[in-house]
Amino acid sequence: MRPSVRGVTLAGAGEATGVVVVVDVLRAFSTAAYALAAGAREIVCVATVEEALALRDQRPGTLVMGEVGGLPVGGFDLDNSPLGVRDRDLDGRTLVQRTTAGTQGVVRSRNADVLLAASFVCAEATVRHLRSLDPDEVTFVITGRDTRDGDEDQACADWIAARLTGERPDPGPYLARVPTSDAGKRFADPADSDFPAADLDACCALDAVDLALRVEHEDGHPVLRALRG
Repeated sequence: MRPSVRGVTLAGAGEATGVVVVVDVLRAFSTAAYALAAGAREIVCVATVEEALALRDQRPGTLVMGEVGGLPVGGFDLDNSPLGVRDRDLDGRTLVQRTTAGTQGVVRSRNADVLLAASFVCAEATVRHLRSLDPDEVTFVITGRDTRDGDEDQACADWIAARLTGERPDPGPYLARVPTSDAGKRFADPADSDFPAADLDACCALDAVDLALRVEHEDGHPVLRALRG
């Protein structure tokens, strides 16, 4: 399988068609992958804080997670942090996620025929599902690129694209781009509890979760669910 590969930013996500993979390594779709691995039934992606809180009010038992500008949101149940969900019992829970980049990409990719969310954490499962689709083209939405270099997301897209061709390059150089990206540098200050180094490590844990994140649209919202096997 050697599909052609193209990349777009958030600004171009709405025009992407066919098979589309929205990438957010730090931290939306790393957190989402860990949450689904911890038993969450589904994750509803939204664009605004207000939508997230309204959905929680409408759906008893729902938990809201996410951030604005990378920072925790008052009134949310969970931050946009792998550490906050990885070891939590989320069995059967519905989550609503609002983030500055990742969920925006999913919400905007409304013209995709097949839509996935991805990070290094679930990269190989994503590759496996893409291979099963055998597409002629795959479009990657590099969500971090609009206001910063987004190199952590580009590195993940590059890795997935390489694996789609059957290559198995050394993952080290790809993963090394995460802490040196604009977003990755925010985790360098040990005094900043909003950007813990342990979150960065969790987001760089290649294939830690053997789940692909498939998106379906239901009741006007994109919903992430785990694809196993």
